[in-house]
Amino acid sequence: MSESIVIAVDGPAASGKSTLAKRLAAALGLAFLDTGLLYRAVARRLLERGCDPSDERAALEAVAALKPEELDPDVLAGERIGEAASKVAAIAAVREALLPWQRRFGRTPPGAVLAGRDIGTVVFPDATVKLFVTASIEERARRRFRELQRRGRRPMFESVLDELRERDRRDSERPIAPLRAAPDAVVLDTTALDADAAFAAARRLIEPVLRERAQGARSPETSCNP
Repeated sequence: MSESIVIAVDGPAASGKSTLAKRLAAALGLAFLDTGLLYRAVARRLLERGCDPSDERAALEAVAALKPEELDPDVLAGERIGEAASKVAAIAAVREALLPWQRRFGRTPPGAVLAGRDIGTVVFPDATVKLFVTASIEERARRRFRELQRRGRRPMFESVLDELRERDRRDSERPIAPLRAAPDAVVLDTTALDADAAFAAARRLIEPVLRERAQGARSPETSCNP
């Protein structure tokens, strides 16, 4: 592990992990990366070219051409891109190709907060802090439902719920980097928490670890005389 601080924030869709991670990054003076945008950007390229999101060769070509400026959350929003991104993310070669990009980002001093589904298990198994943010499927569906309404959509709640269940199934059952909490991750259930309460809870979990790390870095080495 480098001297950089890396905070891994994993969790299922609509758990609030990206919003929380972005806020933590701002509070701690670290860079922020929503790694899901990488897969969405690849998916968008494939859809624009009329390619099947499960086409490994086409997906790898899209990865090779990917530029940082393409990671615009507003451009990459939408269920169609999200569904395609879930299929892209199941391609082992694509995940492998995107690992160096994510690791360079996280190891650039002073560090970063990364949100995703396999940050603490695959991308940074030695992260400084690991959070697994979750919420009940019903609460996550309500959040997604309200988000779609704010965008001017008129979704049916049951359809949103069914789509999330299917997304969870694909993410947790894929053979490569399945969605799961790292053994040493702290699980943060946000079902009954609003954004402010979730942020406060996350800071209470993270700050003692960062203080201990800082104190360890300042402690002088003990020298023994024969």
